[in-house]
Amino acid sequence: MKFVCMGYLDEATFAAIPESQQLAMMEECFAYDDELRRGGHFLGGEALEGATSAVTLRPEAGKVTVCDGPYAETKEHLGGILLLEARDMNHAISLMSNHPGARMGPFEIRPADESINALVAERNKTFATQAKPQAAPQAAEVER
Repeated sequence: MKFVCMGYLDEATFAAIPESQQLAMMEECFAYDDELRRGGHFLGGEALEGATSAVTLRPEAGKVTVCDGPYAETKEHLGGILLLEARDMNHAISLMSNHPGARMGPFEIRPADESINALVAERNKTFATQAKPQAAPQAAEVER
């Protein structure tokens, strides 16, 4: 089963840690990611820039509006995602509870929605077999 593990971080607390300690913490995370790779559990991941670089899109009166920052008002913000292969939720919990990132902030673990992901994969396959690329769609009108 595939799981999406979302790591949250209090950016102000992390920023207050000396850079050498930040780098050491990141190296611990990378080393554990390598352990997950060796076991065939690490499927990928992405680190995210800070919440101040985020925007949130919301539907309002039939249009899309854009507001700065994340939608949730909390001290901890999504810092990155890790894609994990595990037998079941208990196995995913066991694997991620040993991840050094879990000491920096909470990790949310959710099973991937395999039925929707299968539809997306089929759509990607169909799209890839089309002969010529199409022009990009026009940008939607948004309010800021």
